[in-house]
Formats: sequence, structure tokens, C-alpha cells
Amino acid sequence: MPTTSTTHTGLTPDCAHPADPDLLNRLFTHGRTFSHWLPRPVDDALLMRAWNLCKLGPTSANCQPLRILFVRTPNAKAQLKDCLAPGNVDKTLAAPVTALFAADTRFYDHLPRLYPHADARSWFAGDALKAMADATAQRNSTLQAAYFMMAARALGLDCGPMSGFDAERLNQTFFPDGRFTINFICNLGHGDPQSLHPRSPRLEFEEACRII
Repeated sequence: MPTTSTTHTGLTPDCAHPADPDLLNRLFTHGRTFSHWLPRPVDDALLMRAWNLCKLGPTSANCQPLRILFVRTPNAKAQLKDCLAPGNVDKTLAAPVTALFAADTRFYDHLPRLYPHADARSWFAGDALKAMADATAQRNSTLQAAYFMMAARALGLDCGPMSGFDAERLNQTFFPDGRFTINFICNLGHGDPQSLHPRSPRLEFEEACRII
């Protein structure tokens, strides 16, 4: 019988093909942070598609703590404006959609369904485990938000992630029951390529990485 050989990468030949260069360009090489937006709407179905890709990315014990509130209406944008640093107001009001990436502080209540082969809820529930639960929610919601932005780029949207907001005021305005806490926010839409400045430098491999 024929055997399956591997290359020096350790992958089978079927898995060793490079990713589509156009997709890599969209996700990374040509992907930019936008502050100016074209007057093109973002359909709800596109946001749903981005979520349905994002949710497939790995998280600790499949905990999936990210919660997203998409701010689109004029009334909601006006409320958000009052939470923003001055430098973030104009670009956020001009964006078709602003995603509020939040963490569910009680994500572990879903673990009996999301991670049913272990009593994972007991790893996080209770006052004595609050620090661990909070760290897990923050770390994994950040990870999922990054997945979402990559999914959005893959589907043709541009992203403008940012901090620069009053977290306490934003939580009181949009998540008043205290269960969700804001992580960061991200404008979504179709960016104006004419507004971009040259890409800022990035660290080289040798500056940021080691192999031991």
C-alpha cells in the first residue's frame, strides 16, 4: 500500500501548500488600521458571518467569553460619543458600525454546555477563583476579538481597533448590570484607502523572538 510521506515541515503534502496570497495580503500584508470611512453600509448578515468564523477559534476550555455589542444607530452612537476620548470621536461617528468587545465575567456558567466532558465550571466559579476567572475572561475575549477582526478582514471589511475611552462610563452606559465589562472597541466598515499614511515600522524577528 502507498504510504504518506511528509516534508521537512512535518506536514503531509496536502497540508503543505501555502495559503492564498490574496487572503494573506488582505489579512496581514495590506491590512491596515483605518480612521476614515467610505459611506458604505455594513449589512447585518456580514457581521453574523464574521461571528460564525470567529467563534471557531480556540479558547481556554472552549470558554468563549467574548460578547459583542454592535453600535450602529444615531442614538447609540451619541451615547458612545460621550464615552470616547476626543481624538476618537470623529472617526467613530463616521464609521458604519462600532463593535464593543466585552468580556462576560460569568462565562463559566456556559461551560457545562461548552465543555461538557469535565466539570470546568468549578475551575472558575466562586469568590476564591474570581481573579482566575477575570484573567481568563480578559485574555480569551482579547483572543476572540482578534479572531473577529481577522474574520472581518477576510470578508472584505476594514477595522479600526482602539482604546481611548472611559471604561467605567462605557460599562455603565451599555452594560449596566455589571456582568459584561468592556475590553476594547473597534470601528468596522470600508476604509478610505486615500486616507492612509505609510505603514509604521514593525520589529524584526530577531528583535521580538527567540528560539531556545
